[in-house]
Amino acid sequence: MSSAAARVRVYLASSLDGFIAGPGDDLSWLPDLDAGDFESTTALTYDGFMQDVGALLMGRGTYDVVRGFDVPWPYDGRPVLVASTRPLDDDPPPGVRRVEGTIEALVSQAKAAAGGRDVYLDGGVLIGQACAAGLVDELVLTLAPVALGGGHPLFAGLETAYRMRVAEIHPHPGGMVQLRLVPDVATG
Repeated sequence: MSSAAARVRVYLASSLDGFIAGPGDDLSWLPDLDAGDFESTTALTYDGFMQDVGALLMGRGTYDVVRGFDVPWPYDGRPVLVASTRPLDDDPPPGVRRVEGTIEALVSQAKAAAGGRDVYLDGGVLIGQACAAGLVDELVLTLAPVALGGGHPLFAGLETAYRMRVAEIHPHPGGMVQLRLVPDVATG
């Protein structure tokens, strides 16, 4: 598969009111699930999603949040492109590099780095920009049954309506619902 065939995909959770993180990057509203919780679901697991991912393109805020987790770097073995105008920390994990440019240029770089596999796009601002530019092929969104009232919105900076079509709906552990959304090219 050539890099032109790589899909740009999003995999994330959102509150009912559209926030992907609460104030101060709070993620405590997400249920604490383990692998056994997924035995009776048809929802796409994170591990299943990552099997097709060749590279990640993430925003600087997302990178900083992940770096702050008290766990080993979760993306070892995959290139991670961090969209930022600021230098990264002094000792970024192996395979991590800073990139700049238009959303089209960033996605192109990520597709090249993915080597024909999928690009995992992460970060509210980048997701909004990529959707507005028509660059997202699939969005796997797991809705949590909680309203946060504030935080980081999923489609930060989206200036016009972005229509998607629900391709699949799956019950998800923790009382959540997973939607697989694709661009609605008929009404685009």
